[in-house]
Amino acid sequence: MPELPEVEVVRRGLDEHVVGRRITAVEVLHLRAVRRHLAGPADVIGRLVGRTVTAARRRGKYLWLELDDADAVLAHLGMSGQLLVSDPALPAQKHLRVSVSFADGGPQLRFVDQRTFGGVSVEHLVGTEPLPEPIAHIARDPMDPAFDVEAVVTALRRRRTGLKRALLDQSLVSGIGNIYADEALWRARLHYARPTATLTRPAARTVLAAAAEVMAEALEQGGTSFDALYVNINGDSGYFDRSLDVYGREDEPCHRCGTPINRVPFMNRSSYFCPRCQPRPRHPHP
Repeated sequence: MPELPEVEVVRRGLDEHVVGRRITAVEVLHLRAVRRHLAGPADVIGRLVGRTVTAARRRGKYLWLELDDADAVLAHLGMSGQLLVSDPALPAQKHLRVSVSFADGGPQLRFVDQRTFGGVSVEHLVGTEPLPEPIAHIARDPMDPAFDVEAVVTALRRRRTGLKRALLDQSLVSGIGNIYADEALWRARLHYARPTATLTRPAARTVLAAAAEVMAEALEQGGTSFDALYVNINGDSGYFDRSLDVYGREDEPCHRCGTPINRVPFMNRSSYFCPRCQPRPRHPHP
């Protein structure tokens, strides 16, 4: 699933190429792509046609387009969802699920999803910020200007869980996924199973700062692409996978000490770490 830097790359592209344009037509080509919109595809089309896109927003790994009527198009990218800006004259992509046309006759917005785990829905905006209703519980991310580091440090140390599990909890801190959690923990020299209750405040600040730092670096390189399923709105891949220090580098030497990187199963995924730089705690949390 795309993580914060990858989603922010897409958001910036949408801000440049979609915001300010009026929707004139919507075509739903696969019902699974709008399954989260319980009122069905006709309601999606009815609530979008005639509306103008006023902003492209992001909270953590979640992306939405604000409309001029207090609604928003919430995009669930899932494992393989892509939002692409395409010339209407070009043939439809193989896995095109939803297409949106605009009054200016310019590039369409196309939602392409090979595995159909993702989708789009039209949601009401709620709260003072505001946010689409289904993600109103999602916390701010470390790159958010309003991110309250000290409040998150306090909440993190109150948890009774392992450090990586806490970093992946989107209600505590959003945007950090499996890749950048491993990278941040390596930079902070902390083991993924370190009990959060044993963290000092400086250590907690360090790992949150490392997460912000590594995601900012990834953003500069267009995000991390391991295959053709993550691309920006023009279909281009990111290059941060070439700069990763631990993720995906099992048995390769640590960039800091030369020790082979370890990989272990973790929450139906994997954790990568250096056993020397990130020693296992005496009483790790499961």
